[in-house]
Amino acid sequence: MPPRRWIAHLDMDAFYASVELLRYPELKGMPVVIGGGRRHQPEQLADGTRRFATLAGYAGRGVITTATYPARDLGVHSGMGLMKAALRAPQAVLLPTDFEQYRAYSRRFKAAVAELAPLIEDRGIDEIYIDLSELPGAQEAVAHDPNGGVRAIALDLKNNVRRATGLSCSIGVTPNKLLSKIASDLDKPDGLTLLTRADIPQRIWPLPARRINGIGPKAGARLEALGISTIGDIAAKDRAWLVQHFGAHHGVWLHDASHGVDDRPVVTHSEPVSMSRETTFDRDLHARRDKAELGTIFTRLAEQVAADLQRKGYQGRTIGIKLRFEDFKTVTRDMTVDLPTAEAATIRLAAGLCLKRVDLTRRIRLLGVRVGTLQRAPGLT
Repeated sequence: MPPRRWIAHLDMDAFYASVELLRYPELKGMPVVIGGGRRHQPEQLADGTRRFATLAGYAGRGVITTATYPARDLGVHSGMGLMKAALRAPQAVLLPTDFEQYRAYSRRFKAAVAELAPLIEDRGIDEIYIDLSELPGAQEAVAHDPNGGVRAIALDLKNNVRRATGLSCSIGVTPNKLLSKIASDLDKPDGLTLLTRADIPQRIWPLPARRINGIGPKAGARLEALGISTIGDIAAKDRAWLVQHFGAHHGVWLHDASHGVDDRPVVTHSEPVSMSRETTFDRDLHARRDKAELGTIFTRLAEQVAADLQRKGYQGRTIGIKLRFEDFKTVTRDMTVDLPTAEAATIRLAAGLCLKRVDLTRRIRLLGVRVGTLQRAPGLT
């Protein structure tokens, strides 16, 4: 008989903000927003203390990357424009993003998990799925807890992450990825939530339908229009009714998801399709009047993509750019080079040729460089 399936979803708590609080411990317990530019770097004072920027009076196009939980309590959250956030929480501290630091801590927490549980599916900089099913003790009861063995493993994972990084995480442990993704968010921060299928009616069905990963804004609005607001409302509908309103594929998926059915495996390795870097400017830039500044940023993006490719052992033949203008219209252009590359100069040259194919009369608010059609670099296959 195969072992009972136990899948964990580990999600770091307010990851970028938590990393910054390690660097600036005096901000602990305060509303802090991450998303500023270099000009928002804390200032070291003569007496050894630091002066921090705040949202008060912020002017620019920046967007919140993440926020501490005290900041969220004031109504600001990731994806919100900083000017809008400034109206709600002018006293919140504003820090610049530091993705190199976040990537370093990401590698550290994933290594800490891998020491105990090697079957990991990487889902981004701050979250992973882990298959715990066949780990020693995962199927055992502890005292009066029939799931005590796997609960203890999850607690060990949390403790190992904290030892390695100084950061907290939240873990959901359930029979599958869909339920674990929901469960990891139920008791944040620093949560450990273990659910079985028997817990679905009490813990899952009362939640908003949008809590199912895969139900986006459009599907959520359609469900609302049909009088469906919770996961339990979906589960109460016949499969045939859902198929009638959402089509064969999506209707069946909605029915299964609302009943906690998900057979997807934990995928421990997948080849990347592309690698890219992009940046949103604090102010809209003009191709002619801000040519020097744009050129410097463009070159830096190409160098960052090249460094990512070289570090991970890939090269690619499709090189492209992404532009978002002041009216929020987005355009992309790409081209194929003769030989796969991971060299910054080649990427910069090809990206520049792509740029010449774009009308640059409008101001630019975002610029990105991408390399696709990836393959392993020679000697690393």
